[in-house]
Amino acid sequence: MASTSTLPSLFISHGAPLFAVDAGASGPALTRWGAEVLSGGGLRGVVVMSPHWMAPEAVVMTGAAPATWHDFGGFPPSLYMLQYPAPGDPALAQAVVRALQRAGIATGTDAERPFDHGAWVPLMHLFPRADLPVVQVALPQAAGPAEVLAIGRALSDLRSQGVLLMGTGSMTHNLGEFFRGIPPIDSPAADYIGAFARWVELAIERQDLAALLDYRAQAPHAMRAHPSDDHFLPLFFGLGAAGWGLGGPVPVRYVTREVMYGVLAMDSLVLG
Repeated sequence: MASTSTLPSLFISHGAPLFAVDAGASGPALTRWGAEVLSGGGLRGVVVMSPHWMAPEAVVMTGAAPATWHDFGGFPPSLYMLQYPAPGDPALAQAVVRALQRAGIATGTDAERPFDHGAWVPLMHLFPRADLPVVQVALPQAAGPAEVLAIGRALSDLRSQGVLLMGTGSMTHNLGEFFRGIPPIDSPAADYIGAFARWVELAIERQDLAALLDYRAQAPHAMRAHPSDDHFLPLFFGLGAAGWGLGGPVPVRYVTREVMYGVLAMDSLVLG
């Protein structure tokens, strides 16, 4: 099924599981963007990379009806009642596998994999009807920015076939600070949050892929913003899917820039 135009790719900050019920300004902004994309027609399905599925290689979800997994603990009971009953798409999953194999990227399949909250929480804001097919791709455990970029690039042609490619994580993700009492959602942002997020924004504006790939050495407060880099790596999936580094400038649009709980930057970007 061909689309009449090439879709952009996305990086969505999903922050904490509480984003499912405490959406702030970011949830409605994502819903508006999703409605805008749907109104254009031709959207066949969504391929998602979430940091909450890590595997030795880029394993692809192949089930026809993935379950909703509440892969977290210690949150309000209302979170565990939520379901996101989107269908899978075995045919799309096989197309993803073939594209990864053509690019020489180690892959596998998992017919039992459920949707983790890194996928279903942002998707319930983007596409609340849960009627678009969704396929997840695992984040390889040993991958760094360049390897994740290559996975996105390998799948970039799917954007012209009605497939939305999306990385989800968080622009900042220091859970040690978040769980230190879970501050109010509207707490003032810690100083380092803006410094890190602004550095990323300026690097993206410059189309400075080399700096982004080396962000842990070059970005201010990178180790505090991301004690581990799993929630930042899906940004490179979105960048690769948009064709970063392969030609001319790639347009970028910020959908959200909110900071929640003082420590979770919820920046979400449309790429291409």
